[in-house]
Amino acid sequence: MTSPEFFIAKRYLFSKKKFNFITVISLISVLGVTVGVAALIIVLSVFNGFSSKVTGMLINFDPHLRVEASGEGNVAEYKQLESRIRDLGYENASVYTMNKGMLATNKSNEVVVIKGVEPDGVSSVSGIKDIVRFGEFDLSDEGGIGGVVIGFSLLNKLKSMPGDTITILSPLGLEKSLTQFVDPKSAQFVIKGVYDSDNKEYDGNFAFISLAKSQELFNLGSKVNGIELRIPDISNSQNVKEKLIENLGSGFSVQTWYDLHADFYSILKVERITVYLILSLIIAVASFNILGSLTMTVIEKKRDIGVLKAIGATDGMITKIFLYEGISVGVIGMLAGTAIGILVTLGQKYFEFYKLDPLTYKIDALPVEMRIIDLILVPLAALLLCFLASLYPSRRAAALEPVSAIRWE
Repeated sequence: MTSPEFFIAKRYLFSKKKFNFITVISLISVLGVTVGVAALIIVLSVFNGFSSKVTGMLINFDPHLRVEASGEGNVAEYKQLESRIRDLGYENASVYTMNKGMLATNKSNEVVVIKGVEPDGVSSVSGIKDIVRFGEFDLSDEGGIGGVVIGFSLLNKLKSMPGDTITILSPLGLEKSLTQFVDPKSAQFVIKGVYDSDNKEYDGNFAFISLAKSQELFNLGSKVNGIELRIPDISNSQNVKEKLIENLGSGFSVQTWYDLHADFYSILKVERITVYLILSLIIAVASFNILGSLTMTVIEKKRDIGVLKAIGATDGMITKIFLYEGISVGVIGMLAGTAIGILVTLGQKYFEFYKLDPLTYKIDALPVEMRIIDLILVPLAALLLCFLASLYPSRRAAALEPVSAIRWE
């Protein structure tokens, strides 16, 4: 059964005898809340879509977790460490080395990260083999010349082709080469595969060689830089990290995929918060319109308020009438905005009406991803602002004296 307060609030909001200035402000308020809520849902969905897309690209190339020796040291007894990790239930683990080196051809030289991996193990912790577009992920030796796999961007920088022979120079002995005219340590490799990770940073700065060749080239002996892991549920990375730290001790450091790209995600988080605050201003302005329209409604209905109080209406009942009116404006705008936001987001997801240039962005259309938390928090924030905007005029109406209100013309 509808309460008297809600019935009167509905009459004030929808049953005005004439289309006046207060009605116009109320409509603008509804429109403002609608636009603000819809814009927030759409923009946050785009942020979510880009974040998920980028995360997918990153974890296809990177491991979910990385275990290294604390400080600047390398891992000597890596077989023992690998066994301890597997005993904890994490079977997808593979050792690696990572060092700076120079790739040299007759046409170009590039300083890149040389990553040494075990060909069989790397597929269990990374999707690198799945993104090789030319050749294959073959790091084997042929006549003493090892195989190397590089990205498309690096291939273009080196002005080379798959099958070409390149030289990798180690920084070890570089000082002697400059002062004593001794050649720095180097080795020849054949480009056996070219990958495309959809990330120019990776495609232009990483080269993969076999673990044995890397240990030889960088004088590592039997040492490695660390061990990489892949787990079934990436969202559980932090829990796995804590478990590894607890079991492996202080001699090792553990990084999750998020830690490896903490700067990027920090920037993304700041941008998301900034956009949220800016678009929330639209709803805030609409809330001020609600405050203004309710204040003018209180002035217009001053005599009605006096009559209601004279026949027994309490201050609480008067407060509820105008609170209900203000919140009704917020609810209408919130529902309309949420519906529009969901429809636009779903339309983009399934029909991709906003296209992107795949050559520039590596994707065909603007990515979107709706999250339940956004569909809850955005409408609730809008309702809260509308409620706060309705408080002052509602209390002002309740504070009116019946006698002076009835006499008012």
